[in-house]
Amino acid sequence: MPTKKPVAKKSVKTIAQKTTVKKKPVAKKATVKKKVTAKKTTTKKTVAKKANKTPKATAMKKPVKDLVFASDQESFWVQNGEVLNSLMALNDAFGQMDKDIYQFHAHGDRNDFSIWVDTVLCDAACAADLKKAKTQKGARTIVVKHLKLYSI
Repeated sequence: MPTKKPVAKKSVKTIAQKTTVKKKPVAKKATVKKKVTAKKTTTKKTVAKKANKTPKATAMKKPVKDLVFASDQESFWVQNGEVLNSLMALNDAFGQMDKDIYQFHAHGDRNDFSIWVDTVLCDAACAADLKKAKTQKGARTIVVKHLKLYSI
C-alpha cells in the first residue's frame, strides 16, 4: 500500500515556515561624511588715510608773534662792543661770544640777557628760561627754541 504521508506534518512545516519571524536586515549605521571645503581666503582692504588738515595741537598752543626789534637806545650793549637789537641778534651773538663775556653778563643770580629780553623785547617766557640757563650753549638753545614761535 501506498504510504500516505502524514498531512499534519506538511501543514506544520508550512505553518512553521510561515510563522517564523523573519529577521530584519541590520541597518548599517550612517556615517557622517565631513564636507571638504577649500579655505576661504579673504583679501584685506587697505584704506588710504586722509591727510589731517587740522594743524597739530602743539602748533595751535601758542600764537605766532612778530619779532621785536629794540631801538638804538634800548639795544643790548655787550662788553666786547657788539650791539644787539633782537632775539636773532642774541642768537648769533651766543654763537660767537667768548665764555668770559657770557660769564660777565650772566653771573650769579643776575642775568643781564634775561632782564633785557623781559623788559625790552617783552618775552617773559624766554627771559625766565634764559635765567635758568647755566651755560652759553644752553642759553643759545633756549633762544633758538623761542625763535620758532616768532614770524621771521
